[in-house]
Amino acid sequence: MAWYYGFKPYVPVAVRRQRAMKKMDSLRKKGVDVQPVEIDGRKIAKTFWGEAWCDHLESFSDYANRLPRGRSYVRNGSVCHLAINKGQVEAKVSGSELYTVQIAIKTLLPKKWKEVKRRCTGQIGSLIELLQGNLSDQVMEVVTDRQNGLFPLPGEISLKCSCPDWATMCKHVAAVLYGVGARLDHKPELLFKLRGVDHEELIAADAEAAVSAATASGKSKRLAAGDLSDVFGIELDAASPERPPQTPSKKRTKGPRQKSARKKVVMKRAAAKTTVRNAHEMPKKAAKKKLS
Repeated sequence: MAWYYGFKPYVPVAVRRQRAMKKMDSLRKKGVDVQPVEIDGRKIAKTFWGEAWCDHLESFSDYANRLPRGRSYVRNGSVCHLAINKGQVEAKVSGSELYTVQIAIKTLLPKKWKEVKRRCTGQIGSLIELLQGNLSDQVMEVVTDRQNGLFPLPGEISLKCSCPDWATMCKHVAAVLYGVGARLDHKPELLFKLRGVDHEELIAADAEAAVSAATASGKSKRLAAGDLSDVFGIELDAASPERPPQTPSKKRTKGPRQKSARKKVVMKRAAAKTTVRNAHEMPKKAAKKKLS
């Protein structure tokens, strides 16, 4: 079929999506974990991490005039699949055909990651707080820093699409980059995975700093024996003094009065027993006397 002026005929979005869904279904049958990007409403990203990602990309002039081409694509559900792994993003985008997009992103340098952890130490309360973006202004400045934060620079990003568009960043690639921001809305930990770092290390660094501070505080409250000697001008043995041996307690002896009282009680009990015994024996003696 001939195309006018060398351009393909326009295909409605609904038709393109229907074709793409059929192809995605066939991929599912082959065992591929299909992860489409679904946008609720007009706003692509709504949380701290998603918005920060999009703002960061749009802050570069190389991307700012090209990214808008992909907004309508990601909004209408053209990003049929998007998977984020260490150092790479793989996606399927519905256009005139189902195109494959590959974005390679360099992992964060160890030196840079170490500096991020150092600057965030003592500023993050919990892992939940980190992932929800409920961070202090100081931490937000660190992680979103244009040069030294967690987001990649244009020189750290390589773009590739199977479409015939000659532009390095076509609308399919732009849609995928926005799709990453939408994905971070629900799984912000994927940003750390993409940059090849462990987000839990930020919390671990906080915990280590807290333990070190507590240990240092405890030591400062204790004085060594040498310090006490200097303060009081006396010689102190470094070893702790031994407790003097305790003498076994002596058995308490009874005094004369206690012995006398004890003797009276014994005599009274003996007299009472004698009285009771006599009371039982008297009738028997009287009966014997009558018989005789």
